[in-house]
Amino acid sequence: MDTVREARSSDIEQIHRLIVDLATYERAPDEVKATPDQLRAALFGPQPAAFALVAEVSEMVVGFALYFRNFSTWEGVHGIYLEDLYVMPEYRGSGLGKAMLRSLAALAVERRYARLEWAVLDWNQPSIEFYRSLGAVPMEEWTVYRLSGPALAAAATPAA
Repeated sequence: MDTVREARSSDIEQIHRLIVDLATYERAPDEVKATPDQLRAALFGPQPAAFALVAEVSEMVVGFALYFRNFSTWEGVHGIYLEDLYVMPEYRGSGLGKAMLRSLAALAVERRYARLEWAVLDWNQPSIEFYRSLGAVPMEEWTVYRLSGPALAAAATPAA
């Protein structure tokens, strides 16, 4: 039976495998630094930094949605930021991706959060079409910025 459920600690190895698969799909397999132990601590430690849903078919984890809470200063309430959503290629079109997004939307509504948001690569047209089919809209006026690596270290250094 196909199902979407909250991730369990016993799912970590499968989630890690799917993260590597996602990075490969996004043309960046060498950029995955997270280990299963890091994921376990982040998702199931004393103060979880993130949460996950998994899509399961015949007791095999075939997809995941990793998310965390964000906060809207304008709305004054939390939201959900979907960091990654991935379904194995052979299970796409089965409704599992939609079921995970619907589960996250239901969670946001239940908790009275303001929104569910995520980023998508500009070239990922199948995902863009999928998200639009659910009523999601691109934030055309917004551009995501990131500090990482040497730029992050430089920004953290006090000016002389």
